Amino acid sequence: MLKKIGPGILVAAAFVGPGTITICTIAGVEFGFALIWALVVSILCTIILQEMAGRIGVVTQKGLVNVIGGQLTTKWTKNLVLGIVLAAILIGNAAYEAGNIGGATLGLNAIFEMPFDFPIYPLLIGFLAFAILWFGSYKSLEKMFMGLVGVMGLCFVIAAFITKPSFSEMLKGAFLPSLPKGSLLTIVALVGTTVVPYNLFLHASLVKEKWSSEKDLSFMRWDTVVSVGVGGLVSIAIIVTAAATDLDNVANAVDMAKSMEPLFGKMALYFMGLGLLLAGITSAITAPLAAAYVASSCFGWRDGMRDSKFRLIWISILFLGVFFLSFDIKPIQVIQFAQVANGILLPVMAILLLWMVNQRKVMGDHVNKPFQNSIAVLIVLFAIFLGVKSIFKVLEFF
Repeated sequence: MLKKIGPGILVAAAFVGPGTITICTIAGVEFGFALIWALVVSILCTIILQEMAGRIGVVTQKGLVNVIGGQLTTKWTKNLVLGIVLAAILIGNAAYEAGNIGGATLGLNAIFEMPFDFPIYPLLIGFLAFAILWFGSYKSLEKMFMGLVGVMGLCFVIAAFITKPSFSEMLKGAFLPSLPKGSLLTIVALVGTTVVPYNLFLHASLVKEKWSSEKDLSFMRWDTVVSVGVGGLVSIAIIVTAAATDLDNVANAVDMAKSMEPLFGKMALYFMGLGLLLAGITSAITAPLAAAYVASSCFGWRDGMRDSKFRLIWISILFLGVFFLSFDIKPIQVIQFAQVANGILLPVMAILLLWMVNQRKVMGDHVNKPFQNSIAVLIVLFAIFLGVKSIFKVLEFF
C-alpha cells in the first residue's frame, strides 16, 4: 500500500509550510493545547474536500478547472469563476512564495547561525527549487517529497517528544473543543492554513498522473487519508512543542527553537531548524507547480512538466518569490489582495466541488452519497464563514 502513496504527499507538503508552522507556534504559545481540536477538525475537512477533488481527477482524467469550465454554460459566469481562480492562485501564490522561501531561509539561519548577507539564502533556496522543477518529473517529485515530508515529520515529532508534554492535556485539547478568550482569529488562521484552495486544483491534476482507472479510487482515498493525516500530525506536533515549552513572546518557529535551546539543548534547535527548512523548500516547490497546473487548465495548455508554457508560469511565480525576499520588498498590498481572493475562492471552490461531485453526467456512479453531502454542506458553510472572516480581517487594515 505504501507504493500507492503519491499525490497526497505533495498536498501535505503544500499546506505544511512556514505559514502553518508560524500559526501553530503562536497557537501553542498563547493557548497551550486548547486549540488542537481546531486542527483535528481542519484535517478532517481537508481529507473530505481533497477526496472529492481527487475523485473528480481520477474519474474524469481532467483538471478541476477543465471540469468546472465544461459545466458552466453561461459565458459570463464561466469567465467570472475562471477569473477569480486565476487571480487567487497566480497572484496569491506569487505573494506567498516569498513566505515559503523566507521560511526555508529562517531554517538555514537556525541550523548554521552563519552571518550570510540576507540575499544569499533566498537565492540558494530559489535555485534549488528551480533545479528540482526543471529537471524533475512527477515520479521523481513524488519519491523526493515522500522523503522530505518523512524527515520533516520526524523532526517536529522528535522536537515535541523532547519537551515531554502531558498526553492527557493533549487528548483533552484534541477532543474537547474550547474557545479561550481571544482565540477566534487564531482558530480561523489554523483552519485557513490547512484547508488550502490551491491544493484542490493541485490534487485533481496530480492524481491523473498516477492513476488512470476508476478502479484506483480506493488507492487515491488511502493516499489522501494517510498523507493529509501525516501533515496534520506535523502541525499538531508543532502546537505541542510550543505549548510544552511554556514560553512567552514567541513570534515564529525559529524564536521558539532558539528559546528551547537553554531548556532542551542544541538538538532541539537543530530539529526545529531542519523541519522549518524542509517545510519551506517543499512549499516553495508545490506553490509554483499548482499555479502552473491552474493556468494550463484555464488556457487549455498541455500541462506536462516539460511544456514551455507550463514552465513559464512556475518560473514566474518562483522568480517573484525570490525577488520580493532578496530585495526586502514588502508586497503588503499584493498579499492583502491575495488574502481577499483566497477568502472568496475557498467557499466558491467548496460549493463548485460539491456541485461537481453530484453531477452524474460527470461522475457516473461515483457521485456523493447522502451522508457525504450532509458533511460536505457543513464544510461549505464553514468555508463561507472562514472566507468572510478572512476578508474582514484584511479590510481592517484599510
